[in-house]
Amino acid sequence: MRTTLDRIRHTLMFEIVGLLIVIPLGHLLFSLDTTHMGMVGIISAVVATIWNYVYNLGVDHALKRLRGHVHKTVIMRMVHAICFELGLICVLLPLIALYLGQTLVQAAPLVTSLALFYVVYAFVFNWIYDVVFPIPDSAGRAETPTTPT
Repeated sequence: MRTTLDRIRHTLMFEIVGLLIVIPLGHLLFSLDTTHMGMVGIISAVVATIWNYVYNLGVDHALKRLRGHVHKTVIMRMVHAICFELGLICVLLPLIALYLGQTLVQAAPLVTSLALFYVVYAFVFNWIYDVVFPIPDSAGRAETPTTPT
C-alpha cells in the first residue's frame, strides 16, 4: 500500500496539473472570467483533494482485503475513476452553482464537463503515476503496475 507521504505527493501533483489544464480550458469553453474559473477550479480542487484521499484510501483497503493486493486492471481503473467523479459531482454541483449564482441546471454543463475531463485525466494521471512511482509490496519490493487487458 502507499504511504501517507506518497498519497500527499500524488494528490498535490494531481490537483496542480489538473488546475493548470482546467482553468485556461474552462475560460475558453465557458467564457467565464479567469478569476471565476480559477475559483471554480480551486473550490473543485480543495473538495476533490479531500475526497481523493478518503476515496483512494478506502478503495486500497478494500482491494487489499478482498484481493490481497491493490493492483488495478484497465476496467477497474475506469470504474474507479467514474465512481470517484460521481461522488464528487454530488458535492461540487451545489457548491459551484452557489458560487456562480446559478441554478443547479445552469451549473450542470460546467460541472459535467469538469467531471468528464477529470474521468479521463484521472485514468491517465493515475496510470502514469503508478508507473513512475510503483507501489511497494509488503516485502519492500516495488510492485509492477498491471498491464492493460
